[in-house]
Amino acid sequence: MLLDLSEEHKEHLAFLPQVDSAVVAEFGRIAVEFLRRGSNPKIYEGAARKLNVSSETVQHGVEGLTYLLTESSKLMISELDFQDSVFVLGFSEELNKLLLQLYLDNRKEIRTILNELTPDLPTYHSLEWRLDVQLASRSLRQQIKPAVTFKLHLNHNGDHNTKVLQTDPATLLHLVQQLEQALEEMKTNHCRRVVRNIK
Repeated sequence: MLLDLSEEHKEHLAFLPQVDSAVVAEFGRIAVEFLRRGSNPKIYEGAARKLNVSSETVQHGVEGLTYLLTESSKLMISELDFQDSVFVLGFSEELNKLLLQLYLDNRKEIRTILNELTPDLPTYHSLEWRLDVQLASRSLRQQIKPAVTFKLHLNHNGDHNTKVLQTDPATLLHLVQQLEQALEEMKTNHCRRVVRNIK
């Protein structure tokens, strides 16, 4: 599976051939640090002064390298696919090998960092439901007004919490159809490939 880099990312990475391989290796270290601790403008300014370029150029170079490494790590692409993805950028063979080494050295750590960044969402525990139908009121003697009430029990970090939801049957039917459509979509080859690459 090849990476599909946008023109903007290609422009950001175009700065890399203009610098020494030691600088690219340092940018790789900064990129992993960027994932771990966030952006640090002082590092960009210091590197920009040493390289005689604007700090924005350095920042774009590091962000382009960060994107390349994170997307490659996320998709767990093979060495050959990584080389083919970088080959289209038109870099020298030495730079391509350096980027490949950066990817191979850091992909496990990047995947660990990305796993820590995933949101901690509540999980399903149980569901209770009730159908209420109002058949008449003082003002209207013949009316049918159905309502479905759900009591959704969730677990989040060992805590149990409850959400009460109410809807009419038409909206519920539409929701069920959308969920069934999503489940059918998950059976397609494309979705299976995406899910396999995420894990």
